[in-house]
Amino acid sequence: MTSSPAAPEIAPLVARFYDEAPLSLRVRLLNGLLKPVGPLALVTLAAGAFGPLLPHTRWRGAVADLGDALRLDGGQVLELARYVEQKAPEWLFRLPELVGQLPLWATSVSGALLLGALKPALR
Repeated sequence: MTSSPAAPEIAPLVARFYDEAPLSLRVRLLNGLLKPVGPLALVTLAAGAFGPLLPHTRWRGAVADLGDALRLDGGQVLELARYVEQKAPEWLFRLPELVGQLPLWATSVSGALLLGALKPALR
């Protein structure tokens, strides 16, 4: 597992950015964070808040939609981001690529701070 000096600050920034982001960006952010999460973690994180994302058919990964983005709050996303930070920190550094719309990141203070924290990995 790799680590970065900025890693401890990233999960709270992700959660704050999620709280301030428009709904469509929240969905993309959730889906980026969910990529490395397996079914067991999905049902245990944030007191089971991500459990409804567990597919009823064969496991191919969790996918969030607009309803999920409305239902999930920044505290739950903080737990998800902390899990990803521990399990697969490289996924946090891929968020700008996965989420896209880099100019949108700069429209909020938390987005600009998060992008700044991720900047060393974007080079």
